[in-house]
Amino acid sequence: MQINLVDQDSYARDGVPHEQLSWLRANDPVFWHEGDRERDWPGFWAVTKHEDVVHVSRHSEIFSSSKRLALFNEMPEEQRELQRMMMLNQDPPEHTRRRSLVNRGFTPRQIGMLEDHIREICHNLADEASAKGGADFVTDMAAPLPLYVICELLGAPVEDRDKIFQWSNRMIGSEDPDYATTPEEGQVAAAEVYAYANQLATQRREHPRDDIVTKLLQPGDNGEALSEDEFDLFVLLLVVAGNETTRNAASGGMLTLFENPAQWERLVREPSLARTAADEIVRWVSPVNLFRRTATRDTVMRGKEIKEGDKVVVFYSSANRDEDVFAGPSSFDVGRDPNPHIGFGGGGAHFCLGNHLAKLELRVLFEVVAQRMPNLRQVGDAKRLRSHFINGIKTLPVEV
Repeated sequence: MQINLVDQDSYARDGVPHEQLSWLRANDPVFWHEGDRERDWPGFWAVTKHEDVVHVSRHSEIFSSSKRLALFNEMPEEQRELQRMMMLNQDPPEHTRRRSLVNRGFTPRQIGMLEDHIREICHNLADEASAKGGADFVTDMAAPLPLYVICELLGAPVEDRDKIFQWSNRMIGSEDPDYATTPEEGQVAAAEVYAYANQLATQRREHPRDDIVTKLLQPGDNGEALSEDEFDLFVLLLVVAGNETTRNAASGGMLTLFENPAQWERLVREPSLARTAADEIVRWVSPVNLFRRTATRDTVMRGKEIKEGDKVVVFYSSANRDEDVFAGPSSFDVGRDPNPHIGFGGGGAHFCLGNHLAKLELRVLFEVVAQRMPNLRQVGDAKRLRSHFINGIKTLPVEV
């Protein structure tokens, strides 16, 4: 079989290449994937089995996020230096220190306090979409929800949500013609977020509030606090990770429910299934398709000799359809339980900080949509993002 797991045109056209990934799981689960000289991508090891993705995720001492960063694309060392200040691109013990400071704002109790507000947002979005009759599920429902929640978390004015949306699109959309951005424009957007975070921090230091920003700027129990750069980079990460993942899980989940009408009808009959449906949507969609690690020493996986410095890429979308872990992995089941998916990462240091928040947003959104819009239907083709990193949908026309 011809294998190319990073052809962005095929992702834009067909979505995740599940046929190739299924073949690899069965025949060559730790596969040497040729690189692309034109794009300056070296060859890499593609890791496709659930067990192996978990192994890589839990062993930061062997598979580093910091050495050459966690994103797939290569970048010069001077750019990597700045990026290493972001938690995404750190290894323990530095990552452990930073995460312990940030965790204070993301406990299940803290997140649980947002439920009523999230429900109110979802009802307001349903009101607006219903009043229009026709809508785009992405821009009218899936995208605004996490943006409103991010504004709430940051204590930022709700009118800033459009700026946050544009920044996020510019940072992740450099490979997509509809966003028509370049890597340089992505860097400019990042700089704008950085400046925005700086202003926010200055305001909170002068006028503290009962919000996550104030909490993160205050010293923790051991007297440590985030530095200015660390705080700014955390906001940058929140703007992308807290927005893109929930937005694309929600829109991909709605598209999947349209494609599986019996499951949609089941959810409409039993909105309480939204709890298990949220996890099944994350498993099925896998909004983050892959992350990159770099081997810090020679090691062996499934008989393959991985050398120090080799690029190792884990495919969550493949692990989440692993036949050895899931019964009927190619069937979408809103009641699937248990559901040991790794759509929030395979454990270890980089398990998704916002997983409780993402699941809460998805559960409440699909409860409200099932109750308020039982006759929702798709009225045009979904348009996919041209990206092998984010499994995203840009437009999904619906009729209420």
